[in-house]
Amino acid sequence: MRNHTELHEFILLGIPQTKGLETVLFVIFSFIYLFTLLGNSLILTAVVSSSTLHTPMYFFLGLLSIFDMLFPSVTCPKMLFYLSRQSHTISYEGCAAQLFFYHFLGSAEGCLYSVMAYDRFVAICHPLRYMLIMRPGVCVGLVVAAWLVGCLQATILTSFTFQLTYCGFNRVDYFFCDIPAVLPLACADSSLARRVGSTNVGFLASVLWFSVCVSYTRIGIAILRIRSAEGRRKAFSTCSAHLTAILCAYGPVIIIYLHPTPNPLLDAMVQILNNIVSPMLNSLIYSLRNREVKSSLKRVFHNVVFISLE
Repeated sequence: MRNHTELHEFILLGIPQTKGLETVLFVIFSFIYLFTLLGNSLILTAVVSSSTLHTPMYFFLGLLSIFDMLFPSVTCPKMLFYLSRQSHTISYEGCAAQLFFYHFLGSAEGCLYSVMAYDRFVAICHPLRYMLIMRPGVCVGLVVAAWLVGCLQATILTSFTFQLTYCGFNRVDYFFCDIPAVLPLACADSSLARRVGSTNVGFLASVLWFSVCVSYTRIGIAILRIRSAEGRRKAFSTCSAHLTAILCAYGPVIIIYLHPTPNPLLDAMVQILNNIVSPMLNSLIYSLRNREVKSSLKRVFHNVVFISLE
């Protein structure tokens, strides 16, 4: 095995069964990616510029916007590069970096969804103690914990994947470097790396999904106990946008796990939905369903127009 030449680059074959559609896909994904960056930049601007939005809920929303700009940036630029009929190659180090940041940002964002669900639970179930429980130090600590969990998860998965020797065949039958696509190219036995990858990803996703379900079950019980219809409507409206965003994020993952037989095209489409489309939908969800964000954006646009006319 040592006689083989170790690989220094990989070739990304792209989205399965889409040969001849490169130009159409380039236009579609370019629009989605640019819209994602613009929409989440506007939300972040609205949160930072408005003092009324300097609360724990919008602190987490601003961080979610940062994640939703960074997460698609791990895979989308390279995909757009080779869809524009440029080189499909990616260096060994670039492939490792892509895998690391994909799992780092994905895991950290999953943790952030759980933190946001807990924030809504405290706001609705313990409104009088909300600012005491969700004080600045606690919010920062929860965010740091999310980053650390993501970093630990990505370090473990990347280490187990790239401690193996890769030689000979270098064609990655996918549109980015992910564990199931890279491990078949290893010259050594990759069974341990496969088990660690599936176990870690499945365990973390299950724990985070369970925590979200617990928070929203408690929230649902608390909302049903509210006597007035107006009170129930207000309580539900405070977390409906976040619940919608969670369903958009976890929906693709659930589809992958419930699908009985592997389908390369379906798996790629679901991954694209999770990697590229969901971050775009988050900007739409929070800008269209949140009056405070919309009001702040209107003030930002008004100030920009006013300054430009002076």
